[in-house]
Amino acid sequence: MPTKILDIQNLNKKYHDNEVLKDISETVEKGQVICVIGPSGAGKSTFLRCLTLLEKPSEGHILFEGTDLTSLKEKELDELREKMGMVFQNFNLFPNMTVLDNIKLAPMKVKNLSDEQATDIAKKLLTQVGLSDKGTQYPQSLSGGQQQRVAIARALAMQPEVMLFDEPTSALDPEMVGDVLKVMQDLAKEGMTMVVVTHEMGFARSVADQIWFMDGGYIQEKGTPEDFFDHPKTARAQDFLSKVLVQ
Repeated sequence: MPTKILDIQNLNKKYHDNEVLKDISETVEKGQVICVIGPSGAGKSTFLRCLTLLEKPSEGHILFEGTDLTSLKEKELDELREKMGMVFQNFNLFPNMTVLDNIKLAPMKVKNLSDEQATDIAKKLLTQVGLSDKGTQYPQSLSGGQQQRVAIARALAMQPEVMLFDEPTSALDPEMVGDVLKVMQDLAKEGMTMVVVTHEMGFARSVADQIWFMDGGYIQEKGTPEDFFDHPKTARAQDFLSKVLVQ
């Protein structure tokens, strides 16, 4: 039986009169890779941030492994957030700390690991993301693609059960995108549950189990990559794909 890891129920998000998310109800199963695609301004990033309550929903419920995040106090919420790794567009690394120390910080502070234990985990993760020789460097000495791979390693250091990616390649030069997507592909192969907001259609087609197409605050269409890319059902999805897919 598939195990539900995220259960999104009647999610709405408003900023004053601006309704950004409108009555979204979806589930994410353990081991699934969901790619959320759609035009700019569709609500994709807001949707992702609502999943960890970085944005508080105006209405609705987010259940993580059966626990309703919207009903928790901040301390309880923080404990559950440890199981949800988040990778942003702009890396968010601490510039005054080495790469190794960036990765070690949360496991030592939050999980009370010793320096030795955290270093061991950080070194293994740097090897996993192809940066084993960069541990003593500072973020500003790395390329954007390398910084994003460090950010992924940092999120993985907390041993999350689900990884959320908010357009992780959108701030990168084109030649750096492939290295970051390769790390994400490897995670998918290992069975990591992932929700990825992305403009990378090739990645979405090859890695996703499901595509969720968002526009106007709704999930307008969803299906397998083959169904969505080859047989889009809605006029809005057809129009979007005609503009983003090179003929």
